[in-house]
Amino acid sequence: MISVVVADDLPLVRNGIRSILEATDDITVAAEAENGLRAAELAAHHDADVVLMDVEMPDHDGLAGLHRIRTDQLRAAVLMLTLYDLDDYVAGALRAGADGFLLKTSPPEEITAAVRDAYAGRLVFSRPVGQRLVDAYLQGSTAAPAGANDLVERLSARELEVWHALGDGLSNAEISARLHLSEATVKTYVTRLLTKLEVRDRVQAVVLGHQIGLSRSAVPHPRPSSEG
Repeated sequence: MISVVVADDLPLVRNGIRSILEATDDITVAAEAENGLRAAELAAHHDADVVLMDVEMPDHDGLAGLHRIRTDQLRAAVLMLTLYDLDDYVAGALRAGADGFLLKTSPPEEITAAVRDAYAGRLVFSRPVGQRLVDAYLQGSTAAPAGANDLVERLSARELEVWHALGDGLSNAEISARLHLSEATVKTYVTRLLTKLEVRDRVQAVVLGHQIGLSRSAVPHPRPSSEG
């Protein structure tokens, strides 16, 4: 069971998120907090797996809570919640160790999937947030790193398809549907792709794709082989 702490200054929002998460069989809400530091205290007390942390809260905001969680070296993954798809907090929160950003307006299935992904150690973004982050990153870094083309040559046709799907902002489930693969197989391809590209996470993979000009026309048809 995935243990979650929900932090938001509005009880109505906390109750709504609790209802979404506890409608699943594998997620439970261990506690609710009204500010960031209280969320960190509860995460420590309950040894929580994931903290869903509102960005803007009175007294101690989400960044304060995130800093405390990382300073105290708690094991909880931290997903920041925001109403806006362009937020000054995004870059700072990522540098501080956030595991992703979600819009509060995300559909229930995206919120539950994000909790599972964060618990599994994956970086998570609502699609609008991820795209804005990539765009902002690219404004300051448009050149592909040296040797990038050599890394790309390591990829199979199927791995290139998965990379393109990441660039389109698709989740593992959506990639599974597009490529007619199981989600477990998609996860394997994503892990293999990140290793071959020598990047840390999906966002860096997408950024690298933009830098080298990855496009649908550049993705060859997969070979009919055992790659799936």
